[in-house]
Amino acid sequence: MFDLTFVVAVSQAAAQLHHALAEDHVGSGLAAYAAVFFAIWWAWINFSWFASAYDTDDVPYRLLTLLQMAGVLVLASGVAAVFDDGDFTLVVIGYVVMRLAMVAQWLRAAIEHPEGRSGALHYAAGITVVQMCWVARLWAPDAWAWTTFLVLAAAELAVPVWAEYRGHPTSWHPGHIAERYSLFTIIVLGEVILGSLTAVRSAVADHGLSTPVLMIAAGGLLLVFALWWIYFTGNEAGLTTLRTALVWGYGHYVVFAALAAIGAGLEAALDTAEHHGHLSARGAGLSVAVPVVIALLMLGALHRATRTGAVGTRPAGSRRCTRGAGSGFQRTSPGNRRRRPGHGPGGGRHADSQPLHCPPSIRRALRCAWT
Repeated sequence: MFDLTFVVAVSQAAAQLHHALAEDHVGSGLAAYAAVFFAIWWAWINFSWFASAYDTDDVPYRLLTLLQMAGVLVLASGVAAVFDDGDFTLVVIGYVVMRLAMVAQWLRAAIEHPEGRSGALHYAAGITVVQMCWVARLWAPDAWAWTTFLVLAAAELAVPVWAEYRGHPTSWHPGHIAERYSLFTIIVLGEVILGSLTAVRSAVADHGLSTPVLMIAAGGLLLVFALWWIYFTGNEAGLTTLRTALVWGYGHYVVFAALAAIGAGLEAALDTAEHHGHLSARGAGLSVAVPVVIALLMLGALHRATRTGAVGTRPAGSRRCTRGAGSGFQRTSPGNRRRRPGHGPGGGRHADSQPLHCPPSIRRALRCAWT
């Protein structure tokens, strides 16, 4: 349910990018898309990583999750204003609502988990300060809009690094994190298919099925299938160090943004094929080819960094690695897996005392059985 609200925001961002490309407003459209997608992705990644360590699934946790869902819907409602007028007001309001909900989650973790209190308080403090800066940015002169955005985006990315190195290390659950990223990848690819199908149906309804439309539709489906195949290749991500985990997590901004942009590019290509909009044939081709190349390059880098997929190999019989308290990422065995606060033995949806069972659709990629 939580991910579906983010799909709405991703859909809005991709739809606005499609309109910008169709009108040949490539530069401004890409800048707005990158900014909006950063807000969507960063709020999602923070919740997913937090949930891998502190998902108590009780009433306060669910209510704070509901608040975050409301925030992303507010953010989604403001996406059009960013593309049309550069107005970030609604996006910032929705984003800050989501982030302050995360502050409440971290403060609760600090109270209920003494061992992780230092790290949790660092997260809460860092997020709070940056949100105050986002609100202040609304009054910044237009000439400083993008400079301040880049500075604050860098500050957001720096908070986890600061909290993990200066505070007590958080006991992340790498298996759960890998599953969450995999499921969101499938959701984004599904949004690409849905958007492309809508554009194809509109083109066919207006002018009938033509050869260009058929070729774009078939090529788009093959692209999505190939990217799905490449992403879900090899073993689970080997998040054995904090640096690797951050590179892998942050790199998915490029992956998710590029995948969603492919859908916008396919829709723009269909518009060009049907002589709608102002984008040239070359521009339409580049609007699909460029995000595909970016996605492939980043997937190759991530596969190599985590030793998965076709460009990396995991040693036979290798064990899953999870985060140990105060000792960085370490190998664990079934006898000494940590339980997260709020979970009893065998309790909770992602209790570390139980193997993580993956959906059949991603079992090949994640292979979540303990060896």
